Amino acid sequence: MGVYERYFSEIDYQFAELMKRLSGAESKDLKLAASLLSKHTRDGHVCLNLSSFAGTTLEDEARTLCPGLEEWIRGLKESRVVGYPGHLRPMILDDHFRLYLGRYFDYEQRIAERILFLNGQGKNVDKGILKEGLKRLFPRFFDGIDWQTIAAVTPLIKGFSVITGGPGTGKTTTAARILALILEQNPQARIALCAPTGKAADKLLKSVSLVLPSLDCPEVVKTGFPGESFTIHRLLGSGYRTISFKYNAQNRLPYDVVLVDEASMVDLALMAKLFDALHDSARLILLGDRDQLVSVQAGYVLGDICDTGKSHAYSRRFTAQMHDLTGAPLKGDAGEGLQDAIVELRRNYRFGPESGIGKLSMAVNEGSDCLEILASEVHEDIRFTTLPAPGALKQKLRNAVIRGYRPCLVARDFQDCLNMFGTFKILCAIREGPYGVLAINALAERILAEAGLIRPDRPYYHGRPVMITVNDYGLRLFNGDVGIILRDPDDGRLYAWFEGAEERSRRIPVGRLPGHETVYAMTIHKSQGSEFEDVLMMLPNRDSRVLTRELVYTGITRARKHLDLWARDEVLQAAVSRRIERTSGLRDALWGASTIHPSPFHHS
Repeated sequence: MGVYERYFSEIDYQFAELMKRLSGAESKDLKLAASLLSKHTRDGHVCLNLSSFAGTTLEDEARTLCPGLEEWIRGLKESRVVGYPGHLRPMILDDHFRLYLGRYFDYEQRIAERILFLNGQGKNVDKGILKEGLKRLFPRFFDGIDWQTIAAVTPLIKGFSVITGGPGTGKTTTAARILALILEQNPQARIALCAPTGKAADKLLKSVSLVLPSLDCPEVVKTGFPGESFTIHRLLGSGYRTISFKYNAQNRLPYDVVLVDEASMVDLALMAKLFDALHDSARLILLGDRDQLVSVQAGYVLGDICDTGKSHAYSRRFTAQMHDLTGAPLKGDAGEGLQDAIVELRRNYRFGPESGIGKLSMAVNEGSDCLEILASEVHEDIRFTTLPAPGALKQKLRNAVIRGYRPCLVARDFQDCLNMFGTFKILCAIREGPYGVLAINALAERILAEAGLIRPDRPYYHGRPVMITVNDYGLRLFNGDVGIILRDPDDGRLYAWFEGAEERSRRIPVGRLPGHETVYAMTIHKSQGSEFEDVLMMLPNRDSRVLTRELVYTGITRARKHLDLWARDEVLQAAVSRRIERTSGLRDALWGASTIHPSPFHHS
């Protein structure tokens, strides 16, 4: 494998060999470009920016020197496996020297095309009904600018909208009121609630259901609210052992409104297929925190849509509409554009001005010196501990693990056990190594066993927490769902109990469980969409490129009441200084720097 051994994986090498065979010519520059493209796609990038690598030396075993940009581009253009936008080729080279896998270029173009189309679809509303509804559902909206009101009105007048904001800013509460306003305009409106994971979908339905009884709106409106939520895959009708969906560009979804929560977790491919399946007349509403971790798969779709890191003034038309409907004195004199579809909620209803969690998360998000906050101020809701050495981990963890898990392990009622189980969690940044979830789960299990709280003498035991790792649509269990194994006092058998959105809880015989793992600790990535009363968050003892500002921010904001942060100063600072950067052309296509090309692919 030569130079591919360490820097590139086997799949990168095989992809490069395939491109060489299909091209019918031996070209080191083509193989190098193909290998880099494969590697970058695996790392979450949508494309490879050749200008960033041209003339540089790679950090591979052979210290490979990349060709100059002009030479590289000229050679790629001569290859029959590389095409231009609009061509049907394995790789596509655009006008900005970005090299794509053909399918990913198509996904990006389809998303941009559909967003701009839906954003241009103004919606007619009965102003009288809307204003009267706003007075009931947002009683303070006449007092200056209330951003929740702006966020609620935007989806009423536009076909595409984004509501972004951190945890505790009221995104799902606002979403429930948006649905009420839509149903007051049209009681027959067909609404779908969805999210990228089963856990997030259940949480969305539960959040909306909790708000519903308090809404000041007619009962006929409340009965129009959806009674179930979907994963995006289930909404689109994923088939068994197939990558195609029932609903697509030729067979559109039967909904007038689709609301997607945790949109930051949706990857490029899935987002493209969701957009394909929407009716031209539908409303799409995205909820999410643009500063959270991005999808594990390729793309940074929500961040690109929001043009994260930049600010844009609203258009004159949008500010006039908002003033007419809400009285809000919004300012903005820009031309019409995508900025009119995006509303950021900033007021935090969970963390007060003195909250350490709130201050720390804001500092991390801004890239500020978070160590100064941790060292100079004392907060009841946050504690910072220097990361102990591996040999001292078990002793240091003992009190936290027993205190965190004892209440649920000694509870007699199933529902009490489930509720208390969700109050504490250990979050790790990585999977492997002494500070990874595998090692920490093993330590937690030993601590609880030595304390007499569990008896892990068999694979399944009373009190074992499990996380599903393989989707099972028949059982309605999805990757990331968390439950706990308990012995039923009536029949003496072990069952895995999962909390549901509509039911108090449901049980699954342990023999029927799909792929799963023990989860006293979970990765920060897997914790997205979850919240815990108390969190013990642990960073590794060495810096790594997987440690980023977004990862630290996501971990901190999983805690509702108390955060125990274990880290080394230099590792924490390095992580906060590093932002996730994913190369794509979507931002340019949406915000005016690129041209959208017609797709050569069949939209399915």
